[in-house]
Amino acid sequence: MTSTGPELSVSWAQALAWRLQRQLLDPVGSESVAGVVRRLGAVPSMDEWLAEVAVRTRRTTSRSGELARALATGTVVKVFAFRGAVHYLAPEDAGVYLSLRCAGRQWELPSWVDHYRLRPEDWPAFRAAVRAALDGGPLTLPELGAALTRHPAYRHLEAVFDDGAGTLIKPLTWQGDMGFGPPRDGRATFQRLDANPRWKGLPDLDVAGPEAIRAYLRTYGPATPEHVHYWLGSGLSAGRKRLDRWWGELGDQLVPVDVDGTTAYAVRADVDALVAAEPSDAVRFLPGHDQWVLGPGTKDPHVTPPARREAMTRKANPVIRGGVVSGTWQRRGDELTVTWLAGGRRPIAAIEAEAQRLAPVLGDLRLKVTS
Repeated sequence: MTSTGPELSVSWAQALAWRLQRQLLDPVGSESVAGVVRRLGAVPSMDEWLAEVAVRTRRTTSRSGELARALATGTVVKVFAFRGAVHYLAPEDAGVYLSLRCAGRQWELPSWVDHYRLRPEDWPAFRAAVRAALDGGPLTLPELGAALTRHPAYRHLEAVFDDGAGTLIKPLTWQGDMGFGPPRDGRATFQRLDANPRWKGLPDLDVAGPEAIRAYLRTYGPATPEHVHYWLGSGLSAGRKRLDRWWGELGDQLVPVDVDGTTAYAVRADVDALVAAEPSDAVRFLPGHDQWVLGPGTKDPHVTPPARREAMTRKANPVIRGGVVSGTWQRRGDELTVTWLAGGRRPIAAIEAEAQRLAPVLGDLRLKVTS
């Protein structure tokens, strides 16, 4: 990626304030559940309660179970995406990220071919068999395995499905054949993605690449090229050379910005709002592994000071102030404990106000603030 001299200057406090606006944290947004997911690009779902908190903390009004209902109605989809983990995505945009995830064609690696005994040329028929098995509606993984292994060509996969088939099914979501459906009796199900009228399919890779970079900068900018490599390269295995080429193709759509001595980039359409942003002092409670932290990465010291990085990598629930990780929170029994890590005078009134705002989400708990 090539760099040019900055066209304007802002402070990190301004940059984070603009990012708080974009991520519906200051001010808190009125977007729908699907709108929140779409704005963030992806919401991790390793822990369903944390995923729901990630959405509800960004909405002025919300209800328990609304993320699950959005999945059931198809306004969001749930697939394997970034770093091999399961994420909620907007069906209108999911294909962009999955197109990048497919770029490495991992299922064609010799190790995969040897283990699953599926050659690259076998995958079109295998994918078609999966879609056909799901024609009647969502299936649990054992049900899907039973349907597939009735085919002589896939009988050898019976042991794979008995072991969970966790790795084998990932490319089926990457390629847009299926995603997670609503759980049934506590068990995950899978359903065809193309049964969702909002699903747009996978665009051409060279269309998806620039669009993914733009989307990242519009939510997590201003950002450096290394941030993009972290999010789309390490996160989706998009490939450094491809990302560099797509970045170059965006040309003057991207504006170099001096952010307290760091050259970062923003989408030109966002520059006026970025310059106009006033530093925020808002205190927000976020769930562990929230996109506010994961989007730029825990190594970004402007969001996660180095002394607090280990807590974030261990999935502690962050308390941010002005966009900077400044403490943690946790629920124990009927108590909500906030541990302030930033030093200086603790913003007790702001912490109390945030606890009250999120009482419908976290519960009406007794607040305790420590340092």
